[in-house]
Amino acid sequence: MENFQEQLQNRRTFAIISHPDAGKTTLTEQLLLHGGVIREAGTVKGRGSHKLASSDWMAIEQQRGISVTSSVLQFDYDGKRINILDTPGHEDFSEDTYRTLMAVDSVVMVVDAAKGIEPQTKKLFEIVAQRGIPVFTFFNKIDRDARPALDLVDELESILGIQAYPMNWPVGSGQILQGIYDLQNDQMVPFKNATAHPEVVTETMDEIELLRDAGNAFDQEAISRGKLTPVFFGSALVNFGVTEFLREYLTYAPAPSAMGTVDGQQVTPDKPQFTGFVFKIQANMDPRHRDRIAFVRIVSGEFSRGMDLTLQRNGKKLKLSNVTQFMAEERENVQTAVPGDIIGVYDTGNFQIGDTIYAGKQAVQFPDLPTFTPELFNRVIAKDVMKQKSYHKGIEQLVQEGTIQLYKSWQGSDYIIGAVGQLQFEVFQFRMENEYNVEIQFESIGSKVARWIAPEQLDEKMASSRNLLVKDRYDQPVFLFENKFAMNWFHDKYPEVKLEKKCNAISKHCFFNSYCKRFHTMI
Repeated sequence: MENFQEQLQNRRTFAIISHPDAGKTTLTEQLLLHGGVIREAGTVKGRGSHKLASSDWMAIEQQRGISVTSSVLQFDYDGKRINILDTPGHEDFSEDTYRTLMAVDSVVMVVDAAKGIEPQTKKLFEIVAQRGIPVFTFFNKIDRDARPALDLVDELESILGIQAYPMNWPVGSGQILQGIYDLQNDQMVPFKNATAHPEVVTETMDEIELLRDAGNAFDQEAISRGKLTPVFFGSALVNFGVTEFLREYLTYAPAPSAMGTVDGQQVTPDKPQFTGFVFKIQANMDPRHRDRIAFVRIVSGEFSRGMDLTLQRNGKKLKLSNVTQFMAEERENVQTAVPGDIIGVYDTGNFQIGDTIYAGKQAVQFPDLPTFTPELFNRVIAKDVMKQKSYHKGIEQLVQEGTIQLYKSWQGSDYIIGAVGQLQFEVFQFRMENEYNVEIQFESIGSKVARWIAPEQLDEKMASSRNLLVKDRYDQPVFLFENKFAMNWFHDKYPEVKLEKKCNAISKHCFFNSYCKRFHTMI
């Protein structure tokens, strides 16, 4: 690829995070509209004459008006190549969101201007803050009645503990919205068809004077460390303030940065050796072909189609010839790509979430990505015994995506599915029926506390009605305890037995090693 350094500096890769219904996916749509990749912006809940969101490509997302999986989108704007990762806002899909946050260089945090900082936003921000990556805040829905802007900024600083620097300021909201005041260019951006309210303008100018006298100073270095967040106001639904946001974001957001390896080395983007890691696996993005895509974030070097690579986990040699990039369900074959880009690799079962791939002889291993112990469990039963092949294939492929976990009864062939939230079961059931043509039913076994036990310490007689013995997808023994009291009783009865909360988020090679106790408390 010609001008590798120029291509590298023109990349911007970010995730959009928010509490559900704050307008995250609607903002994504408007950014795609600015990039010229769609002609009309849709909304998550658009119905009738409204266009559905392009980033919500999955059938259940379009039917129910929810985002349940991270979408990978790419477009060009003002000389920059932008990679957006639109994450699900619902807390039941936090695990997918957390892994996605490992693949970005900055984050756009969307906040409902009427509601302020909400619980899921706070949780996600804490993960972002741990990585110290830049955060850009967009207070959305100012075309509706919103809370005072000074209160919103104060809450941002007091609840999240990050300093704020307003890039623009709302002049009213809702029915008296006059526009936004561009603090960088010292000019008013009027709201279309606004009814004049001079007193609102006067009050806003007084607030702006207060900001200039007592507000935080602009500090590019603090932004790059995630200590200062540029703040924007606007409305994604009516496409107001989005242009101003995108312009300033591209000015101050970082190009791809270095990434640490498990042995303490830093892999810089301009390193000639190609490296990358798999942060997401998605089955059936194209229902016609029942494909499986492994999403790879390129960390260093230049990717070229057909290059020879090594899968670090098992040393397997690969040649990546069928690679794509995405705009929702639209795909484009990739010939070359550079650090910051997200590429989709057609996968026949080689990849797992967290895998490192690299070119050349020098081995590289990036830290593990988190997987979390589920808390809710259901037995899964196929309604039609004649569809066993599709039934087993569907479970295998959906489990590989990492949002649900598979267990089997210790004696027998029953499948048990574990998840961190109820909505994941509903999505799983919907996809089994619509993507694999298999109707299933659940038999709830409720909330459980899962703990792993070393095979050499296991005695099957330890199992009881209060601690169900099962095996995970790798045939390792697991006890599903009725509750913590049952687990404590087990500890007292078998003090020599060591139980483990098997989660790679507590391994020494995990992104969250230093954050483990608080991290697990959050989820």
